[in-house]
Amino acid sequence: MARTQNGTGVRIQDVAARAGVSVGTVSHTINHPELVSARTRRAVERAIKDLGFVPNQQARVLTGAASQVIGLVVLDVVSPFFMEAARAVERAAREAGHVVILCNSDNDPDRESQLLQILGAQRVRGALLTPARTGQGGDRARIEAGHLPVVFLDYQTAGDDCSVSVDDVAGARLAVEHLLELGHERVAFVGGGQGLRQHVQRAQGARDAILAAGLDPSTALVEITQDGLGIQDGVLAAEHLLEGELPTGIFCGNDMMAFGVYRRLSRAGVKVPDDVALVGYDDIDFAADWVVPLTSVRQPTDQLGYLAAQLLFEHSAGDEAHVHRQTVLQPELIVRSSSTRGGRTGVTIVG
Repeated sequence: MARTQNGTGVRIQDVAARAGVSVGTVSHTINHPELVSARTRRAVERAIKDLGFVPNQQARVLTGAASQVIGLVVLDVVSPFFMEAARAVERAAREAGHVVILCNSDNDPDRESQLLQILGAQRVRGALLTPARTGQGGDRARIEAGHLPVVFLDYQTAGDDCSVSVDDVAGARLAVEHLLELGHERVAFVGGGQGLRQHVQRAQGARDAILAAGLDPSTALVEITQDGLGIQDGVLAAEHLLEGELPTGIFCGNDMMAFGVYRRLSRAGVKVPDDVALVGYDDIDFAADWVVPLTSVRQPTDQLGYLAAQLLFEHSAGDEAHVHRQTVLQPELIVRSSSTRGGRTGVTIVG
């Protein structure tokens, strides 16, 4: 039996003495409460509270109890989108009596692999993962995670993994269709994170909308891809656009890049939306409060994070009835003044 002790020096033996039970009964109460009578459990729980005893999580795992810790590995912890998703994950974890370790892969496959190995060594219950750039991200991550249960977040897998994602092709199609309906015949798509599946799919959605309108993507669509996903990447993309004939409509793969595009266009004297209509993606909290309120494709971020966490708890429980599944959520277009030249705003278009 492990001699569990917390930071204040209170031992599991002290709890047993206070409750008038054996050390084994205290261990069962902490790790397998279903094996202990309600009366005994209440006595042990009261002793734990009175003494301020905190069970050692590693010792609990070694006894066979499920860990109360899950990992969350995202591409960029600075991203407002991932922060909103993380809040939803934490809410689901808190309701389940768990805590979350937030990790940043910085969109680096090697760093991602290292983080998965560390989480596995810490014997967390499982991990939520947005894979770094790679064509086989899901397969690689699943193999490297090994025994660690993984649910993919904001990433639709092609295999039989568990995942919760958003239909990015449909979201991008909504954005570009909106620009075409406004009369723009030449549109730019600004993407980020070289090889990042979400932005690859958004580029595909932009092309689909152009083709559906009977236009030639080689002339009606300008595609620019940056390494990163932030404001500065949007600034750099806008500089490229300004070097040639500027499209009258620009769709960015996320809102942060759209802010960067706006910043650079503004410095060049280009007005949004009078000269150029601008659309972002994610509809983060302050998109509506930008200098010119930003039209954006809204992802159901809260639902995305919450459902992914619940799926991970189900997947990691080891229940034979569990079936791996892929949940795909639908985005919606929120129309604001960055694309409408003073026309309709606050319009919701669901894909």
